[in-house]
Amino acid sequence: MWASVGAGKGAPGREAFPPLSERGNFVGLPSSCLDAPYGEALPDFTTILQDPMAIPPPYCDLGKSARDVFNKGYGFGMVKLDLKTKSSSGVEFTTSGSSNTDTGKASGSLETKYKFKDYGLTFTQKWNTDNTLGTEVAMEDKLAEGLKLNFETMFVPNTGKKSGKLKTAYKREYLNIGCNVDIDLSGPTIHGWAVLGYEGWLAGYQMAFDTAKSKLSQNNFALGYKAADFQLHTNVNDGTEFAGSIYQKVSDKVETSVNLAWTAGSNNTRFGIASKYQLDDKASVSAKVNNASLIGLGYTQTLRPGVKLTLSALIDGKNFSSGGHKIGLGFELEA
Repeated sequence: MWASVGAGKGAPGREAFPPLSERGNFVGLPSSCLDAPYGEALPDFTTILQDPMAIPPPYCDLGKSARDVFNKGYGFGMVKLDLKTKSSSGVEFTTSGSSNTDTGKASGSLETKYKFKDYGLTFTQKWNTDNTLGTEVAMEDKLAEGLKLNFETMFVPNTGKKSGKLKTAYKREYLNIGCNVDIDLSGPTIHGWAVLGYEGWLAGYQMAFDTAKSKLSQNNFALGYKAADFQLHTNVNDGTEFAGSIYQKVSDKVETSVNLAWTAGSNNTRFGIASKYQLDDKASVSAKVNNASLIGLGYTQTLRPGVKLTLSALIDGKNFSSGGHKIGLGFELEA
């Protein structure tokens, strides 16, 4: 089994390693971050909550620093290219393409974004090779300081499937709350979360209510603490999955993380450790291992401003001589 934090559906944490049959690409963001559109990186909250008046992160970012040590800098079984550009008129373009080395399946996506700063509006359009079209309109800090409103639509021309989401989030000192509604003709699903923070201490709750079935489909709690160079995060998902993580910034060059998870009714504990070492301002190495003897190695090098190379490898320590190991290659270009 794999070391993970909050491995349950909608949990703030994700698996530190994927199952052996699915370990091609497990670099990504937690799917439970209800206010983050796909393809968009989440903000880094590693410096907040030092000031007791600081704004706490959204629920999905609790324990994010520990997850980043496990997830960033790896791309097992994938060859990936990311390109970011910006036109003279201010339109941002983000293009991503990848190929799975096992299946040979290629996929890609395109995103365009334009911001009307004077009105606090952001328009985003998305397309991917699954022929899914998405549109998002967001307004932030205009109706009220700290308030963000989103409306998203998604359309699949091949099937005619349509969906939409209404998202709201509000943040201020000590508090970060949000409520999202998945629009569905059979009955909307309401997602909500709240995080309280004071002097480094954090407490959060996340829920989802299925109106069609009139019952809670998600019921998660989290507690945490953050100091200058240390973070502790624990969470309980649906009363059956218990997880915790520890993050420590040992020095300016060294970061470490430990993940632990356990599911009620199972004697199998999932455990993993990871570390990142910054060689210099342009290069870093990463390593991680879990209790299933899966070893991940990563190397990231900035070749020149706007050009980054990532190499990674996944080694099955229990079956070292039988093969099945994976490598990954990634390029990030920004102009």
